[in-house]
Amino acid sequence: MTEAQEKIDLFTRLGKTRAAIAGGLSGLFRGKQAVADDSDFDELEDHLIMSDIGVEASARIVGRLRAQATKERLKSSQQLRGLLKEELFQILQPSVSTLDLLDRAATPWVMVIVGVNGVGKTTTAAKLARRFTEQGMTVMLAACDTYRAAAIEQLGVWGQRLGVPVIAQEYGADAAAVAHDALNAARARLVDVLIIDSAGRQHVNADLMEQLQKLHRVIRGIDSEAPQETLLVVDGATGQNALSQVEAFSKAVTINGLCVTKLDGTARGGMLVAMAHKFSLPIPFIGVGEGIDDLRDFDADTFALALAGCNP
Repeated sequence: MTEAQEKIDLFTRLGKTRAAIAGGLSGLFRGKQAVADDSDFDELEDHLIMSDIGVEASARIVGRLRAQATKERLKSSQQLRGLLKEELFQILQPSVSTLDLLDRAATPWVMVIVGVNGVGKTTTAAKLARRFTEQGMTVMLAACDTYRAAAIEQLGVWGQRLGVPVIAQEYGADAAAVAHDALNAARARLVDVLIIDSAGRQHVNADLMEQLQKLHRVIRGIDSEAPQETLLVVDGATGQNALSQVEAFSKAVTINGLCVTKLDGTARGGMLVAMAHKFSLPIPFIGVGEGIDDLRDFDADTFALALAGCNP
């Protein structure tokens, strides 16, 4: 697809979130010539909060819209949408991050995929493997989710489909030991990128978080610079709960980036604005479907357009 086609496709896939946020804006102007009083903006702020944009981000957005309204009367919903889009873009743009490994110094460049259960870590690992191999790099996958036999099998199937080697041990094995073997194997084979799929763990479980820390210590014991990327995967449908996940995982290990998945099937995509506003972490990717090519670079402009209900 061309860049323009990709923008339109992404805009379409965000349809549920667009309907939830932008759809509610139309009523704000119904029967009015302009938005002029505090009650209008209070209603808008409530709508944004209910759309998972969060209290702090919503207050910032509406505060700036109020300030602009004192300079010129807002005479149409389209004018409001344009101003809202710009405010959303200003929050989202700092999180845009292109993960370009072509100039990487490390061989292998190591990425650890982390997150709670059911967010799509294994599928994301496979999609990243596909992306990197298409860029001409050699990739190895490590099945460090040893708590679920199905996860090991699933990653093995993806490896066969993609022609990518998968390092795995038996169900119940020590995840850190698998990571140890995988990194040594990747170094020996001069692999460009090693992607480690870790077990899902609830962010409130201290023991499982300690195991994740152990996995990172073992990796650093072999390569003091690794992992170069620890990517936290969150489900777009979790809403504000995603913020507590980011906080908990960031306390356990260094999180370098976020990947928000399943945005095509939820109306709660506003949570991405809340995360960008609170954490300012890079968001290199978003997931907008189950297909192998449905991992997209995060595009703040298109995302803001969709949320505000503007045309791409």
